[in-house]
Amino acid sequence: MAKSKEAMVDISASPRIHTYDRVYVWQLPVRNYHWINAICMVLLIPTGYIIGNPQAVFSANEPYQQYWFGIVRFTHFASAFVFFFNLLFRVYWAFVGNRFSRWNNYVLLKKEQWRKLIEVVTVDILQLRLTRVMGRGHNPLAALSYFALFLLSIFQVVTGFALYAGMSTWWLPKLFTWVVPLMGGDMAVRQWHHLAMWGFIIFTIFHVYIVFYHDYVEGRGTTSAMISGWEFERKDDV
Repeated sequence: MAKSKEAMVDISASPRIHTYDRVYVWQLPVRNYHWINAICMVLLIPTGYIIGNPQAVFSANEPYQQYWFGIVRFTHFASAFVFFFNLLFRVYWAFVGNRFSRWNNYVLLKKEQWRKLIEVVTVDILQLRLTRVMGRGHNPLAALSYFALFLLSIFQVVTGFALYAGMSTWWLPKLFTWVVPLMGGDMAVRQWHHLAMWGFIIFTIFHVYIVFYHDYVEGRGTTSAMISGWEFERKDDV
């Protein structure tokens, strides 16, 4: 009997012994992008929150002893530039990478992708069914959420550079000076920039939960795959 390339996942199944094939899914540039992006978020979110709501710590000290806020700002700005260039690289890799990292996996243009999206929602989210077809790489729901995160990242880059342009002499931030008057002034841009930050926080919470959930249900090494690049495809039941 020919080996099927896809297997059915039963979320109610008790643990059993299976035979697996190793499948190389995530290339090194994709894994590097993921972890650089994660580090940038860890730095950008708390520093951005402090910038938006600065705390009066060490208020009894001399001014020269209070440069901590300058360090916070520098960390935020430096991380933002790394985040931006890392994002540009990921856009480039979406056109030259393997089939799992290509852009057409994240933009759902085919009817089959939407059918699988409904299937994932029915099984993994609503749990109205117990089984679904398990493919390699991202499922359509994950792909759609990553595309939404990409759009949110673009928004943060645009609004962030717009806010930074007034204190920078470099040409790159100056390209975004038009954003401030378009959005109604600095205060409005800051509010939208801050609001989008919470989108990243909410995404991160769900992302970590879903990754571990799929790692437990599917048993394919979803968590370790973003370190090693390898996922495991079930061949047969023993």
